[in-house]
Order: sequence, then C-alpha cells, then structure tokens
Amino acid sequence: MATLSDIGVAAGINLLSAFVFLLAFAILRLQPFNDRVYFPKWYLKGLRSSPSRSGTFVKKFVNLDFRSYLRFLNWMPEALKMPELELIDHAGLDSAVYLRIYLIGLKIFVPITFLAWAVLVPVNYTNKTLELQLKNVTSSDIDKLSISNVPEGSDRFWTHIVMAYAFTFWTCYVLLKEYEKVANMRLQFLVSEKRRPDQFTVLVRNVPPDSDESVSETVEHFFLVNHPDTYLTHQVVCNANKLAKLVKKRKSKQNWLDYYQLKYSRNNAKRPIMKTGFLGLWGEKVDAIDHHITEIEKLSDEIAEERERVLKDPKSIMPAAFVSFKSRWGAAVCAQTQQSRNPTLWLTDWAPEPRDVYWQNLSIPYVSIAVRRLIMAVAFFFLTFFFMIPIASVQALATIEGLEKAAPFLKALIEIPFIKSVIQGFLPGIVLKLFLIFLPTILMIMSKFEGFTSISSLERRSATRYYLFNLVNVFLGSVIAGSALDQLNTFIKQSANEIPKTIGVAVPMRATFFITYIMVDGWAGIAAEILMLKPLIIYHLKNTFLVKTEKDREEAMNPGSLSFNVGEPRIQLYFLLGMVYATVTPVLLPFIVVFFGLAYVVFRHQIINVYNQEYESAAAFWPDVHGRIIIALLVSHVALIGLLSTKHLAQAAPLLITLAVLTIWFYRFCKARYEPAFVRYPLQEAVMKDTLERARDSNFNLKPYLQNAYIHPVFKEEDDDEEEEVVKLENESVLVPTKRQSRRNTPVPSKMSGASSQSLPEAVPEHSVP
Repeated sequence: MATLSDIGVAAGINLLSAFVFLLAFAILRLQPFNDRVYFPKWYLKGLRSSPSRSGTFVKKFVNLDFRSYLRFLNWMPEALKMPELELIDHAGLDSAVYLRIYLIGLKIFVPITFLAWAVLVPVNYTNKTLELQLKNVTSSDIDKLSISNVPEGSDRFWTHIVMAYAFTFWTCYVLLKEYEKVANMRLQFLVSEKRRPDQFTVLVRNVPPDSDESVSETVEHFFLVNHPDTYLTHQVVCNANKLAKLVKKRKSKQNWLDYYQLKYSRNNAKRPIMKTGFLGLWGEKVDAIDHHITEIEKLSDEIAEERERVLKDPKSIMPAAFVSFKSRWGAAVCAQTQQSRNPTLWLTDWAPEPRDVYWQNLSIPYVSIAVRRLIMAVAFFFLTFFFMIPIASVQALATIEGLEKAAPFLKALIEIPFIKSVIQGFLPGIVLKLFLIFLPTILMIMSKFEGFTSISSLERRSATRYYLFNLVNVFLGSVIAGSALDQLNTFIKQSANEIPKTIGVAVPMRATFFITYIMVDGWAGIAAEILMLKPLIIYHLKNTFLVKTEKDREEAMNPGSLSFNVGEPRIQLYFLLGMVYATVTPVLLPFIVVFFGLAYVVFRHQIINVYNQEYESAAAFWPDVHGRIIIALLVSHVALIGLLSTKHLAQAAPLLITLAVLTIWFYRFCKARYEPAFVRYPLQEAVMKDTLERARDSNFNLKPYLQNAYIHPVFKEEDDDEEEEVVKLENESVLVPTKRQSRRNTPVPSKMSGASSQSLPEAVPEHSVP
C-alpha cells in the first residue's frame, strides 16, 4: 500500500508535470506564429489580427521580448477578469453555466475540506485500531487518517454521522442557490436574447400519411386549421444524407488537390505523383493533380444527380417538418401541447437552433426510434458489465505486488524507493485513463444511433451514459473489485463472520488509488488541456501544406468546442469521490479542491480565448448536473451505512436512512420548483417578448427570415444560384392546390396574412367540390 511519503512523491511529480505543461503553454502562447492557435476565438470574431511581422526575420516567428516571459502566468488573472454578463455575451450561456459547475465544486468542497480536516482527521488519527486489531489487513499511513482507524462501536462514529448531516445540508443549500441562480439566468437570457429562428419554430414528427396530399401539403393544411392565427410557414425534412456524404467527399478531394497544386507551385520541376490504392500505399501511379481534378468532376456530376433526386423523389421527403409561427407565443403553445387525438401522431417539440440540428437523424423514421433505443440500452448494459473485467484485471496487475508476480525479474528495480513511488502514484491512474480514451467516441456513436435530433441532446445523452459508466466501472469497479482482489488471501483464511469487517476496512483503503487518479487525470490532465499540443501540431501542418488564402487559414485554426459529453461526466466523478470520501477519508478532499480551482481557471481561459460555440441550448443541461450531484450524495449515504454496519453501530442506520430520504425529498422539491424553466417556455414571457419586439420593430417581415432557416446545410454549401433554385423548388412543392376530395377541414381565408392561403385557390362552397 502507498504511504504518505509515496503520495507526497506522486503529488510532487504530478505538480511538477502540471507546472511544466503550464510553463510550456505560457512560452508557446507568446510566440507570434502560435497566436492563432491560442487565441482563435478572437480571430473568428474579427477582433484580433496577426502580430506585427515587422523587424528581423526571427521576430516574425519568435518573441524576443524577454520581459514578457517574466509575466508568464499573467494569463490566469486575465482569465478571471471578464465579468459573467460579458462572458455570456462573448461565449454564450452554455459556456458560462458550464464554468459554474467548477465554481459550485469550490463552493461545496472548500468549506467541507476545512471542516473535515478540523474535526474528522483528528478524530480518526488519534486511534490505533489498524496497528493493534487488524494486523492481517494491509494498511497505509493514509488509512490511519480515515474512518478505518476508529475502533468498532466507538462513540466517535457519531462525529462522522453529524458531519454527514452537515456536509449534506451544506451541499443541498449550495445546490438550491445555484439551481435558482441558473434558472433565473436562463429566463433572463431568453428574454434579453436577440431574435433567433428556433424561438418561433417547432419540430413536428410522425406526420400521418395522406394518399391525396404530399407531406408538405398535409403539414400546411393541418396547421392552417389548428393554428390559424399563428401559423406562418414550414420547411419539410428531406433525406439528404447521401448527398451530404458526396459533398463531404468532394471537399476532401478538393483539399488534396489544393495541397498538390501548392506543392507543384513550389517546385515546378516535377509533377506530384500518387498511388490510387488504399491510403496511397499501393496501386497504380498517376499524376496527382490530374487524378483529383477528374475525381472532383465525377463527384460534381454525382452530386448534381443526387441533388435533383432529393428534390423530386417523394421517397426522400420524411414525415417531419420545421413549422414556424408568427410569434413566440404561438410556437410555445404548439410545442407544449398535444396536437391530435392520437398522441403518437403530430408530435411537436421545440426545434433546435439551426446550427444545433443533427441533420442525419432527421431522416430516421420515428417508429424505429423506440427499437433503436432499446437495442442501445442492451448494448450499453453489456458494454458496462464486460468492461469491468479488463479494468479489474489490469487494476490488480498495476500494483507493486501484481507487477512483481507478473515480472519477477523486475523486482529489484521496482523496490527502488523512487521507482516504487512513481509506480504507486502513476501506474493505476494511467492504466485506467488509457482504458477510457475511446469510450466517449463509442458512447457518442450509440447516441447517434438512437436518433436524437440535436447535437446538444446527443451530448447530454452521451454524458449521461458516460457518468453511469464512471459510476459503475471507475468508482464501484475500482473500489469493490480492487479491494476484494487485494484482500483475497485474507478472506480465504478468515471465518465467514470476519469477512464483512475486513470489507468495511478495505473499502476506504481505495482512497489511495483515487488520490493518484485525481492527480494524473485532474491535475496533469487539466494542465495538458491548456497546452493544446494536438491542435498546435495540426494547425502548423495545415498552415504549411494546405493554406493558400485567409479563409484556408481560418479553417486550419478550427479551435473545436467545449465537449460537454466528455467534460461534465469527468467533473461528476470528482463530485462523487469528494462526497463519498468526505466522511470516510478526508485526506482526499484537498486534491479535489486543487482540481476544481485549477480547472476553473483553465477552462475559463479556454472558453474566453479558444473554444468555439457550436450551439446554444440556454443551459438546458443543468437539471442533469444537479441530479448527478444528488446521486453522489446518495451514494455517500449508502457507503457510510454499509461501512458503519461493519463497525457494530447499527443504531446509526436509521439516522443515515433518514438523511437519504431528506436528500431525495430535496431533489423532488428542486425538480418541481425549478426544472420546468428548463423544459418549458412560460407563455407570459413569450407574450412579453413578442409585445416588446413588435413595439421596437413593427415593420419587420418575419416570414423571409424564417422561411429558409431550416434548409438542409448541404444545399447552402452550393453556389447562390443553386441555392435560390432549391428554395424555389421547395416552395413550389409547398404552394400547390390541395388534392383532397373534401376541403371541409381547410380554412377559407388564411388568417396568417389576412388573405387567402397561398397554397389554396379562392374559396368555393363545399357542395361545389366534385
């Protein structure tokens, strides 16, 4: 087991690693040729230009002002200077609220850490239970600071119960204030935000088929009848996935053509040659420029043919549409009500903002979504369950004892104090980190298969599963499997009634592993985040081989976005560890506080200067964040109940069960009080916003603004003439006379414009319709 000195060495190494990363970042960000890598957001906003290239050749690439290096940490106070309101305007509400997750971690754990170290650590340390009573269980200096060092049946356990109540009440108080704050921020943001298409638009799915009318005609007639005063326009959803793939493939070919043309322009003596086989490794040798020109021409013909098919083939039109209304009130009424007697038809929900739409999934038939989600639920269960096997096996190997058994010839090397400390401090955390590298990608693929229609919902779904995976495998798997395997020989030699006692002592001992994991993944990982080594290399490669114009340079410095599906579950793991070990092993808490403090500063800098805003959901993810912190509290209660049951303190169970019940009641209260602000749009707020907007801009024509907002982006990538043709063809498919045998359900005058419906002929008496 790791000792305090081992943990100290590991902490020193991780702190040194983090410092090296921060120092490297501070130096690299000062170099003129890296400016677009570390400040891309300001370039994309047009508020920053490249550093002056006047002076010597060296000054164009290297910062020779040595005084600037003395202030290499000045980025930290600069990251904290921007006020929250300005941050919301600069980076969006999602980014600002995401930062509040780190801030809430500091608000919760800083007071808890001081209280735990002032009360629990002395209570635990002033015992000698591990030394005297349980000599057959391997322990460490860390365990002497934990609850394991308190003798069975001791009255000192009441201190831990009182602290559990104090920690829970403080956490709930902070959560309540934050939920109220974020809910108000969301409503204020929606009120103050500028006009956006999604404020007026609803996504309608499962449109029933009509043998007499097209999907577009059916949608228009339905909303003219049922929302005659507010309906404005609509855009049917088409299956353009194949077209999008062709366009993406052509763009890739164009990039390679640009590369070879640039290469040839720098050396006219020899035409570039390539092989036509897989990845250019084998196959026929051809002229690279001529080959890509031919391929691009061929793809352009295929794109034109596919585009024509999408526009004319009825099978490419899906039973779904984006329906826009004349007011936010009209959209809110439609999005939040049932549209037909059959609750499985005419399903309405708020449309994502255009950049948030995940277009590939709009072509999935709604009836298949339930089947897809069932399949993915089963797949996720098996992924989670079977993933425990390699984690448990490797965790057992990634110890001093495990390595010595697997590789006896390394025993002399491993027993060197420094090497031993490095292995204890790094190896388990690194092994677990390597196992988790590809997990977010797998979970995102599963979420896409399930059919979610927005990028934000995909990320929230993936984050939920990542959190569950961390809870089962990283936390429970490491605690239960790790401690059980470590003490297996002890269990075999003990009687059955001694096993619960040993488990009760062994579970807190996994705090050592989690401390090393926090240092590797948290401290060093966050410091590596700001260095941005991968984007730095990719930018300079693209800038060297592909960039010819300023537009190419902007594409090359693509900063990426804040990956909620990866970052938020990782934060929640630290909440879970902090809550569980606050009363069990308080020595872990300072490591949690350092993580939240460093992460808050680093991600504030990244959000201000680097990350692009991919979408804006107005903090729709906050109920998930709140719920997962509540789960962490409940897990801590269950763990403490199980632990105290091994300490002959059965009378404590009712008190801790009561605490868990109070926590659940608090969650239900917050859910009823604040969650509606994140799933519904108050009609009162919608009316106020509509009235204010009409007073300020009464002449604004909303229909042209909304009519083409939800056209598939693959059409927008074409030239302007083609885009106008698409709009015209799509409008023509909507604005046609009805083919129904009866028009008794269609209004005669369209109230949306005060005149006849554009898609209908002049009103005729019902009896005159043949």
